[in-house]
Amino acid sequence: MEHPVPDISIVTAVYDVARYLPDFFDSLERQQGVDLSRVEIVAVDDGSTDDSLAVLHRYAADFEAHGILPMTVLTQANAGQGAARNHGMEHATGTWLTFTDPDDTLEPGYLAHVLRFVADHPDTEMVATHRVFHDDATGEISDTHMLRRMFEPGDRLVDLDQTPDHFHGSAPAAFVRRDRLQTSGVRFDHRVRPNFEDGHFCTKYLLACDRPLVGFLRSAVYYYRKRSDGTSTLQNATLRPERYTHVPRYGYLDVLTAGARRATRHGSDEGPAGGRVPEWVQSYVLYEISWYFSAEEAHAGSATAATGPVAAELVDLLGRICALLDPDVVAHFRLRRLDPAWRQIIMHGLSGQSWRSPYAVMDRVDRQQNLARVVVRWTGSEPRIEFRSNGFAVEPHHTKVHPLTYFGVDLLHERISWVPADGAVRVRVDGTYVEFRRWWAHPPRTTISAPSTAPAGTAAPAPAVSRPTSGSRSRPSRPSRPEPRLVTARRRLLQLTRRTAFKDAWVLMDRIHDADDSGEHLFAWLRENRPDVNAWFTVEAGTPDHDRLMAGPHRSRVVAHGSLEWEVLMTTGCRHLISSHVDVPVQKPPQIMKLLGTDVVPWRFTFLQHGVIKDDLSRWLNPKTIDLFVTSTAAEHASIAGDRTPYVLGTREVKLTGLPRFDRLRAAALSVRDDERDLLLVAPTWRQWLLPPLRAGSQRRTVRDDFLETEYARSWRALVTSPELARVAAEHGLRIGLLPHPNMTEALPLLGLPPHVELLSFEGGDAQRLFARAAVLVTDYSSMAFNAAYVDRPVVYFQFDADAVKAGGHVGRAGYFDYERDGFGPVTRTADGTVAAVQDIVARGCTPAPEYAERIEETFVLRDGRCCERVTAAIEALTRPSRGPAALPPAQRSASDLPYVGLPDAEQIRAAHPA
Repeated sequence: MEHPVPDISIVTAVYDVARYLPDFFDSLERQQGVDLSRVEIVAVDDGSTDDSLAVLHRYAADFEAHGILPMTVLTQANAGQGAARNHGMEHATGTWLTFTDPDDTLEPGYLAHVLRFVADHPDTEMVATHRVFHDDATGEISDTHMLRRMFEPGDRLVDLDQTPDHFHGSAPAAFVRRDRLQTSGVRFDHRVRPNFEDGHFCTKYLLACDRPLVGFLRSAVYYYRKRSDGTSTLQNATLRPERYTHVPRYGYLDVLTAGARRATRHGSDEGPAGGRVPEWVQSYVLYEISWYFSAEEAHAGSATAATGPVAAELVDLLGRICALLDPDVVAHFRLRRLDPAWRQIIMHGLSGQSWRSPYAVMDRVDRQQNLARVVVRWTGSEPRIEFRSNGFAVEPHHTKVHPLTYFGVDLLHERISWVPADGAVRVRVDGTYVEFRRWWAHPPRTTISAPSTAPAGTAAPAPAVSRPTSGSRSRPSRPSRPEPRLVTARRRLLQLTRRTAFKDAWVLMDRIHDADDSGEHLFAWLRENRPDVNAWFTVEAGTPDHDRLMAGPHRSRVVAHGSLEWEVLMTTGCRHLISSHVDVPVQKPPQIMKLLGTDVVPWRFTFLQHGVIKDDLSRWLNPKTIDLFVTSTAAEHASIAGDRTPYVLGTREVKLTGLPRFDRLRAAALSVRDDERDLLLVAPTWRQWLLPPLRAGSQRRTVRDDFLETEYARSWRALVTSPELARVAAEHGLRIGLLPHPNMTEALPLLGLPPHVELLSFEGGDAQRLFARAAVLVTDYSSMAFNAAYVDRPVVYFQFDADAVKAGGHVGRAGYFDYERDGFGPVTRTADGTVAAVQDIVARGCTPAPEYAERIEETFVLRDGRCCERVTAAIEALTRPSRGPAALPPAQRSASDLPYVGLPDAEQIRAAHPA
């Protein structure tokens, strides 16, 4: 007796997913409206090391006993997901094939919706089902997939050639015809890993069809599991070199060339590889390569294998890929955010040809400083850029060349110039006047739609930023949710009573939850030395630092962060917001932005910095709006403000003043005798990968559940509990103090510190005093090493995970500062090596070795106790018309105004800042 051909074959590749298989099979068994005897399962165990194979056999026997879901179990040595699926296809017999992943699940009507649709639309070549996310840590279901808009109109059949902004690349959420696979020979290519294997398969399959007719089914819901343990292939893709070599070579290039061959067969217009690549294929590849660029923009947790030779190969492959893309398709792509710079790189920067932007962008106007920011972009050699007004040449007050660097290569350049805004300025590029625009071009709309139904992922161009003066602030709007009447009445009363008190206020802060950084120290200096400045300080009520400040001499000037009084201060009086931190909750607090009813803040923002920047933090800082950026060393200043650095900030914003807290540090160090330096200070910084995401509107962090098993916890615990370190400290009368980063606070009870290790904290105390009393500082990558060096304290860098940190896995990428070449002490890799380095320093009398002492002297040329004074002067200059560097006599120029013919040397800086 012949068995009927199954309607559907589910081919699933299984590898170490035993814990997920019961959910997977239960979701199949719960399918409704379909004959489960005609749904075939072909499960291929790909060399699992857990109980997956046993679980498969158990379910196969159970299904057979119940006469449902006939199941074939195959096994093979581990060869990868694609090879396992190819193996399963050889044994599948159904009319339609799908490749459901065994850690995912299906909603009960899933298969019935698919079979009903293909019965109603017999021309269908592929069915695409609606993916939603299932977070297995929280159980939350979220319909947030980037491509969900393709399913919003409901179930429908789409011809991709006629609707090129649609494509489908998920094999687990697709159904394909088995007979089409047999005739076309399309299979999964094992070389396309760790991602796009599905996309390559689906695209090659559709290119083999006479017409790419795809049914997009919103009704058929596929639950894609987001694993909380981070073990899925996609979650770890960026750490694999193949993501940047094999995927573009065997994936994107292959589907583009296959698309060109198909177009030739179908007689389309000629393109760069024969026929014109179908637009839907180009759109899909553009969607995919956009992720390379957005990953490069990530400032934290962005560890990548795309460095060195791997990055060079990727850039070469991207150039070949982009040569197959039509400029018109790139210009109109809007399925996912494509930054204008990425668009220009794809169209011009990877071609090796010279290009100049046909217009200049004037995107910011500073009325108080009477300056406008003008940007011109190009590839290849730098063009000649001239500014003219009323027939005369105009010199920019500030200008710099900023390279847009991706994968280690400068793919686009821009010159950022601040020019006078009080005249009819024109810009000429290579002798030709160009048009001014207010923003870089966004993709033009080519379809008619109501504004409320704009495609997901598109964004209107941002308006030009015009920093309002104190007399041009927009009136704050009401919150979207009505407040209790008592709250509203109290706010109005506060506005009336405090309007004069808060007028033209300077609001200073450090973190929301703590103080004792440069914000607090500048605030104290202002109250003691500049009472004419209306200075206020804010920190959250109930914190140790708030309690300390409320007991101090300036308590009447302390406002609780988040309180009604703080809201009135920020919305009615704040002229300058000044902080050592620049996180969004500090710079643009959501509570205040909601009250203001605008995205443009009415204050100037001064970034005092938490320390000296030595890494490349440009990806994090470039999007911020910073009016004044404080630096402390010539090398740091040049690395940010100089020509051809990765930062968009230049000499207009970046000033060399020194950190305000350095004044307090210097004073504390001078008050401590050498025999009082009795602290062996161990101060590790944090790691981005140790922490779950930051809670919205907060700066508080928690740590991972497996913290104690991490290399970080093991390495630092080995050091602080070292018997040899304890012996060295005891012999020389030193205390061992652990000063953890504030983000690590919640993990401290897990470390099990021995009694002789003192637990120190930044909260509620005087951190500067700790550095003053230090005999030696042991840190890793922290800028706290600059604190110690500033007062000539010896340093040891314990860097057990240097490769991961330098690759960008923390908060930045390697910058100008090399620890071996520029550091203030030895670099070690092991706990034992660190102890040995500490022992050498202690034996030498707790002073830096001569080579490190010389570096300290060259690095810090402004150790004069006047950092607060210089910062204050720079803040006051923010609201005065700019005269430009050329208008200042040499003796009055700051080091920020020195020309960039190499780094300014120590003598130049000292001459500009006489003690």
